[in-house]
Amino acid sequence: MKILLVGASGAVGRAIAQTLGETHTIVPVGRTSGAYRADLTDDASVTALFREVGTVDAIVSATGHVHFGPLAQMNAAQFDIGLQDKLLGQVRLALIGQHYLSDGGSITLTSGIVAEEPIAQGANATAVNCAIEGFVRAAATELRGNRRINAVSPTVLTESLERFAGFFPGFESVPAQRAALAYQRSVEGVQTGRVYRVW
Repeated sequence: MKILLVGASGAVGRAIAQTLGETHTIVPVGRTSGAYRADLTDDASVTALFREVGTVDAIVSATGHVHFGPLAQMNAAQFDIGLQDKLLGQVRLALIGQHYLSDGGSITLTSGIVAEEPIAQGANATAVNCAIEGFVRAAATELRGNRRINAVSPTVLTESLERFAGFFPGFESVPAQRAALAYQRSVEGVQTGRVYRVW
């Protein structure tokens, strides 16, 4: 399979590339580095990416930024960070990418545990992750050509604990390699409209 992997340089992205790269061809995409680059907040950038890469058998997104901060101090511009980047960025990737996806191909997006387990200062992250999962469930009913779409919802990664531990008190972390198995399940499996939880 030819797999377009967005966010290939991140902790999860590297683990996905290692896992799926053993038997498939990985096309790594980064925002500012790598052989292929794309800004998921821009239609033209995403379209140019697919025109350059061509038809793929799977699209995997392991990227997206949200805003963490106290609700009492949050403003609409800060909340919009997650909407434009993690939510609409991944939705844009799926909407444009479906037209470059082979029959029987799959799309895998990334949400996160806070969709079901809210945390302090995480209102933006919870809203965004819930929306991603809703989009996946609905989009699965309309994709044609036996194409599939799923989401992976990991908890905080062990590799990211130093940066995010303060936001996730009492949460058990998982290594990126374990999360990568859920992406493999989405790409190589048969299910659609699913949210694979890695907690």
